[in-house]
Amino acid sequence: MLPTPEQIRAYITDGLSCEHIAVEGDGQHFFATIVSTAFEGKRPIARHQIVYAVLGDRMREEIHALSMKTLTPVEWRAAAAAA
Repeated sequence: MLPTPEQIRAYITDGLSCEHIAVEGDGQHFFATIVSTAFEGKRPIARHQIVYAVLGDRMREEIHALSMKTLTPVEWRAAAAAA
């Protein structure tokens, strides 16, 4: 059975405190927007590694592809204000 966006969201929030998270996908390919204070002071690759660590073996066994937009709460608010 293929994972749903809701399951991916739950997997991430179970291991990472998020101010905001949205996940879209078709069961094989997913896109997540994740806002967390855990990303503060980290480069994009380190942010993605945090999410991959939370997902663990699911990245090899269940999730075919996951694209991410990882933001701090300050970056999220700035992006919302600019929109």
